[in-house]
Amino acid sequence: MPPTGASSPPTPWSRTSTAPAFPPRPRRRASPGWWSGATATSPNPDDPPAVPYPAGLGRAAWRADPHRPGQAARGPGPSQGDRAMSATRRSVLAAALSLPFIHTARAQAYPDRPIRLFSPYPPGATNDNTARTMSQALTKRLGQPVVVENRAGAGGAVGARAVADAKPDGYSLLNASASNLTIAPHLNRVGYDPLKSFAPVAMAGEAYSIVAVNPALPVKTLAELFDYGRRNPGLLNYASPGIGSVSHLRGALLADAGGYDAVHVPFPGSAAAATSTLAGDCHIMIDPAVAPYVEAGQLRGLATVGAGRWDAFPDLPSLAEQGIGADWPGSGWFGWVAPAATPAPVVARLNEAFNEALAEPEVAAALHRLGLRVEPMTPEAVGQRIADDHAAVGRALRRLRIS
Repeated sequence: MPPTGASSPPTPWSRTSTAPAFPPRPRRRASPGWWSGATATSPNPDDPPAVPYPAGLGRAAWRADPHRPGQAARGPGPSQGDRAMSATRRSVLAAALSLPFIHTARAQAYPDRPIRLFSPYPPGATNDNTARTMSQALTKRLGQPVVVENRAGAGGAVGARAVADAKPDGYSLLNASASNLTIAPHLNRVGYDPLKSFAPVAMAGEAYSIVAVNPALPVKTLAELFDYGRRNPGLLNYASPGIGSVSHLRGALLADAGGYDAVHVPFPGSAAAATSTLAGDCHIMIDPAVAPYVEAGQLRGLATVGAGRWDAFPDLPSLAEQGIGADWPGSGWFGWVAPAATPAPVVARLNEAFNEALAEPEVAAALHRLGLRVEPMTPEAVGQRIADDHAAVGRALRRLRIS
């Protein structure tokens, strides 16, 4: 222990601090306003001007004040919300500009999986046979299976609704006809608009029909049928594959032209309607499906419906030859449509494939055996045909008071 009065040796805890030999590093000046009456000037435009500020107003509060001096002249900077909105606009614009390229790429790859071709009638109907004939030819053209799917009901409206509600990507097509696109929508709540719910694709052509009767009916000509109907009011009936079918409308038009009354008897498809006519439960049927029965002598043909005589039945006069049916709407055409908003390149690809298939001799011959006169069209022409027939059928139904 050192003697009393002697100085102690320096220790780290007893050394006296001395000023550094170099000038102190300037510190960042605290924001004024932390004490009442503080003033400051600063070259930084974001610092407060040299004006007094109330006590407790810090830098963050001052910068958030939209009414601070000088703010009106400088204008507010972009907020976080503005910056987010700008980024969103850029994203939307980029997406919009890329859409044509996406559609083009998809169209070039189309099809890359099986396609469903909806037949809105049961197997055995002319519509169904047309779909199955075309599915084989399209499979070869498109390089992907084209599968026929029967979705029957409500005069063809059930299958049409299924396609109207499908994704517009070209993988769901409707084997359409005048029945489900130009007649049924006038008579039933079908759940689709024939002029807005579909993208027209291609046309197969016009279908011939035959006015056929059960052989037990004592008539051999159209004139005799008219006379028999007028002499027996309310006795005759006619079969059809459903309410709103072409056969339904033609049966009503024939009765109107002949001046007789006839009861409409709808069936779930042409096959069932033809069976009932063969059995004698129904007297008359106007449909392509009766052709094989007329050829076999099981039903009696009175006339053909179509453009001139049907070369498969050269001895049967046409309605037009007898001064009937020239102004009948609702021609029996068959064609194909896709859901609305299907990309135009996909529609063009499908139209090309359908028309190439229709040009094949074996396909044309098969359709001819079904009673079709092949008539390829562009998508625009198909759309116009649907619109014209839809309007004409509406006028005819109102005149006949069919609803």
